[in-house]
Amino acid sequence: MSSHKLDPYTSKAENDNLTPQEKIDGLHHIVKGVKTGMLTTRSESGQLHSRAMAPVSFSSPHQVALVFLANRVSHKFDEIQHDAHVNVSFCDPSTTNWASFAGTAKISQDREKIKQHWNPMTAAWFGDLGDGTHKGDHTDPRVAVIEVIPDEIRYWTATRGAVGRAVDVAVSAATGKTATPGELRMITKDEIELVQGLTTKTS
Repeated sequence: MSSHKLDPYTSKAENDNLTPQEKIDGLHHIVKGVKTGMLTTRSESGQLHSRAMAPVSFSSPHQVALVFLANRVSHKFDEIQHDAHVNVSFCDPSTTNWASFAGTAKISQDREKIKQHWNPMTAAWFGDLGDGTHKGDHTDPRVAVIEVIPDEIRYWTATRGAVGRAVDVAVSAATGKTATPGELRMITKDEIELVQGLTTKTS
């Protein structure tokens, strides 16, 4: 039996009838609403480690890469240098919307890039060590940029409110039908490369 028949939920929820930009618009809505994602890296021993991190705001309506400011002496940098493949996930419990970015992390200490993305509130995660060098500002040598370049993005967005979702699930459970209170969407590697190419040409 085909996987489509064995997994009717996925088959019914998938929506491929959207343009890449429409998919990105839906993705941005989720990320902006959740604000904090879970960055997952892999250690040398193969263990997966996740931590909550807030990406900087999207600078373009076409942007799909995630940008984080972080302390380069933290363990996640060692893990990224060992294996650059990472995942970043977001989940909004109030709507059940979620998003998953699978891609590659790139580390940079470009001062102009750090200054561009710096927010005064970011200083709270570094602290001023009082030595005149590690001041917890954008000039601090501990500050680095992690840019996650996605190879593929999958997300789920609710198409009904809380009551509608509950009714759909209850009716489906009682009738043997498959609940679809939302849509599964995927932004493929080809679509990501297309958008990145267009962004490069217009920037």
